[in-house]
Amino acid sequence: MSDTKVKIKVDLLISNAAEVITCAGEGMSEIGVLENAWIAVKDGKIAGVGKESDMKESFELEGSDVIDAKGKVVAPGFIDSHTHLVFYGTRVEEYAAKVAGYTPEKLKELGISMGPNRTVELTRNRPSEELFEQSKKRLMTMLNYGITTVESKSGYGLTTDSEIKILEVSSRLNEETPLDVLNTFLGAHGFPENLTKEEYLDVIINEMIPRVGERGLAEFCDVWCDDGYFTAEESKQILEAGLKYGMKPKIHADAYSYIGGTDLAAEMKMVSVDHLNYTPVEVMEKLAEANVTGVLMPSLDFAVSHKRPFDARKMLDLGMQVALATDLCPASYTQSMQFVINLACRLYQFSVEEAIKAATYGGAQALDLDDRGTIKEGKVADLQIWDVPTYKHIAYELGTNIVETVIKNGKVVVSRLEGLL
Repeated sequence: MSDTKVKIKVDLLISNAAEVITCAGEGMSEIGVLENAWIAVKDGKIAGVGKESDMKESFELEGSDVIDAKGKVVAPGFIDSHTHLVFYGTRVEEYAAKVAGYTPEKLKELGISMGPNRTVELTRNRPSEELFEQSKKRLMTMLNYGITTVESKSGYGLTTDSEIKILEVSSRLNEETPLDVLNTFLGAHGFPENLTKEEYLDVIINEMIPRVGERGLAEFCDVWCDDGYFTAEESKQILEAGLKYGMKPKIHADAYSYIGGTDLAAEMKMVSVDHLNYTPVEVMEKLAEANVTGVLMPSLDFAVSHKRPFDARKMLDLGMQVALATDLCPASYTQSMQFVINLACRLYQFSVEEAIKAATYGGAQALDLDDRGTIKEGKVADLQIWDVPTYKHIAYELGTNIVETVIKNGKVVVSRLEGLL
């Protein structure tokens, strides 16, 4: 009998990486840096990670595609757990006027429409194909910046048909682009002008959620719980209605006031709670204990010049699981998680390690995904290669796209040298 070990033939091999950032360590600051490491990929999943000798001992490498990552860094694909991806047009005139110091009164005088309702006006009646093409362009830019999984919220329709249309567009983006796009129903993003709050709440619970749920159009249900929007009690009614149709709860909370949304997140053990500008320390402790992921969006606070930036350092020190997200929307028009990391490190006292982990593993937790966000045997092979010698460049290089290659489900989908494949 032969004692020869049967080696597994792999499809893709990444060799000689200066650093592999596994993001598999304990705690938010443990990112698991492997030096001079190799990664083997088979059938769209990571088959092994280790030294050259380990790979040659365990795997049949001959005939596999090889990417030489000498002098470069390999990291998990970024996971963007909070976006409003599908919308039409922009609010660029509003933004330009505000950064110039114009008051809301001056904007009105100039005839410049403001706020989310302007985007609702632009989006609600647009044909699906136009929404798809605009959103696809944004999504492919995100891919080029290393994002491989994206959450996409509805909320710019505020009628049953238009909310469903937005979710259908993001479902099509999931099917027709290399990225994974996960849908969140956010009919409770505001109020249509033709209904009272009570009437609209009834529409959300008894019309929108059943229709979305019966068609399986959303993995999650979200609500904006804040002064002038939905109360904690109303939010609970909406999210419990979503749960009946299998939509896991998320919540926008404490963005501009503290009215109990974060307490509700801890009570319901939600998948995530997002924004957190006004969250009291004692509620941060509740969220840490309940293991609810806090999703933080430095680019939104930066874009709107938020008067009370979130206290990320306190959340991290209390042991909260946190994620970083772009909050891509007309008010926070960024498609780059690298820019978000720049801001998180410089303005919010994230360490580089914490920021990387929040944009990968943290994002996966905020979407209830256990199959990605780390480089580990058995995980989905969603990877990015950075053309830098050490991972710390991700925070150091301001406005630079350091991504050279993006691999999705084990296939190269972006190469800086070859363009989009």
